[in-house]
Amino acid sequence: MEKIVDEALQGTSLEIEKRKANTRNLYIESYGCAMNFSDSEIVASILSEEGFNTTQNLEEADLVLVNTCSIREKAELTVRKRLEKFNAIKKDRPHMKVGVLGCMAERLKSKLLEEEKIVDMVVGPDAYKDLPNLIKEVDEGRDAVNVILSKEETYGDIAPVRLQTNGVSALVSITRGCDNMCTFCVVPFTRGRERSRDPQSILKEVNDLWEKGFKEITLLGQNVDSYLWYGGGLKKDFVKASEMQKATAVDFSNLLAMVAEAQPRMRIRFSTSNPQDMTLDVIRTMAKYANICNHIHLPVQSGSNRILKEMNRLHSIEEYYELIDNIREIVPDCAISQDMISGFPTETEEDHQATLAALNYVKYDFGYMYQYSERPGTMAARKLEDDIPMEVKQRRLSEIIALQREHCKFRTEKHIGNIEEVLIEGTSKKSDAHFMGRNSQNTVAVFPKENYKVGDFVMVRMDSCTSATLIGEAVGLSENNN
Repeated sequence: MEKIVDEALQGTSLEIEKRKANTRNLYIESYGCAMNFSDSEIVASILSEEGFNTTQNLEEADLVLVNTCSIREKAELTVRKRLEKFNAIKKDRPHMKVGVLGCMAERLKSKLLEEEKIVDMVVGPDAYKDLPNLIKEVDEGRDAVNVILSKEETYGDIAPVRLQTNGVSALVSITRGCDNMCTFCVVPFTRGRERSRDPQSILKEVNDLWEKGFKEITLLGQNVDSYLWYGGGLKKDFVKASEMQKATAVDFSNLLAMVAEAQPRMRIRFSTSNPQDMTLDVIRTMAKYANICNHIHLPVQSGSNRILKEMNRLHSIEEYYELIDNIREIVPDCAISQDMISGFPTETEEDHQATLAALNYVKYDFGYMYQYSERPGTMAARKLEDDIPMEVKQRRLSEIIALQREHCKFRTEKHIGNIEEVLIEGTSKKSDAHFMGRNSQNTVAVFPKENYKVGDFVMVRMDSCTSATLIGEAVGLSENNN
């Protein structure tokens, strides 16, 4: 899940001229979830107005920003090692400033300035518009901190600078924050209460991306199914809305339809969903529009009802299975992926077997699996002892991963013999003679390049596969290219 992002900017000729006029270099690394990646694009946009160009070369950076994740201890340790690297570089570039952004900044706040002497600036996820003021403070020799959480900020008025280089896929943030309070998760504490973005600003961004040549978007949020726009404000305050506001409110299924109709030739994905909030309306909307991809990331975390209750997951495993059954009925070829935690406090061998049973019931296309990592400040850390020995966590995780690999192979093999639409994203990592892209179900496919190009929708005959990658041959362009 961790990903370093330090890629060159793209843009129009106007943006290129602006970059020529800028005089300072910004280097950004992002770790963790897709929301951090999206936030880095917002930060790049804000700072491009302040005279900064992004650079891929750390050694020429005037400002280094690390967009951090706190979901697991490993992510924070990775960031601390990177800060040590920056410290070594700063000895030769004493004017270089270093800032920590994101969830780790929000969680540790001013402690980062004390613990990591290299850090000049600490900025939480809702304070990015204050970056120009904070940079001024740092330029004048003072440390700068702003980690105040907002109840309104969605950055909907900022056009992100796209940090991806393929010009094909883009992230579009639709919500910020989370209200679910899962006992293992720091997100409600680091990103604040849940609030949704004006649908018109979302449509404007989507339309702009299409005009710039992007072919696929991912609607992004900690919990996209909770999207609710009724004129502004927190979701929890919807009960106080006027009758008119309630009558004209836009929920996630409405938003999906609006985006699908606005750009019928653009692929639409979304992430992440929550089982307790996903409605049948969302699934029916997926079935209605051909350009909404047939993939749902639906974290379950555990197959044990007892553990789900300890996690404050507001659904039972039976309710989860019912949702899975409905997805299979309404969108038969829908891929489903998961998040799973092994070794949650008090987890017994019986609980673990229930998790393996859940894997066998769904047979997920792919998943993200981790052993439990206690996060300070969460309810689990405050109320539950981390009592599962490390070797037991690791053994259970290995069993989960092994079973998921079997299911990955099972699901991937189902595509063999099909001719499926694939959006070309770039050259295969293993062969310069092959392109790679993904089908609607988010499965990677590779095939000979021939005369196609990045950004083409291509019909690919799937001839064979590895456990998670389809191997085939293009048989022509899709009608989406017309």
